[in-house]
Amino acid sequence: MLIREAKASDAAHLVRFINMAADDLPLHFWQKSVGEGGDALAYGMERAAREAGSFSFRNAWLAEVEGKVAACLLGYPAEDEPSPIAADTPPIFVPLLELEAMAPGSWYLNVLATYDGFRGKGCGSALLAKAEEVTRAQGRQTISLITADSHLDAQRLYAAKGYTEVARRPVVKGDWQVDASEWILMTKTLA
Repeated sequence: MLIREAKASDAAHLVRFINMAADDLPLHFWQKSVGEGGDALAYGMERAAREAGSFSFRNAWLAEVEGKVAACLLGYPAEDEPSPIAADTPPIFVPLLELEAMAPGSWYLNVLATYDGFRGKGCGSALLAKAEEVTRAQGRQTISLITADSHLDAQRLYAAKGYTEVARRPVVKGDWQVDASEWILMTKTLA
């Protein structure tokens, strides 16, 4: 297995991985951003291929198995002092922002996702080890992440790797179709 930094040309993979990790919430939001006739995937790929921003290829690493992209890690430093949630924030994002604010100064693991055909091959564990390496290199001591209560395999992996639950918030669905009912904040303090 090879773990490498993502490139702008990996934008199509990044879009798929972020949508897998968040049950198509990004795609739902991108569609609202571009309007009914717009191309939500193209919009997402533009965002992934940009040089800056949290959802930039610059914040992502890909695991390759036998030369094929298999899994993704995307993360970045959380704010040391979280800003108040803006009044015009779409309600669907408020619980996520509330949870993120509970882990100030952490390295925020936003996306960990593996294509179906590569599950069970250690990609998630290898990328979690990479997350620890990146966290230490950036002078941080804690990794935070948010998972959905419906992602049971992910929760088992995180618990096995030393992550503990900190808090939960209800999922705000609106017109977004998802099975999850709660978001779960988990953290790990590095030794």
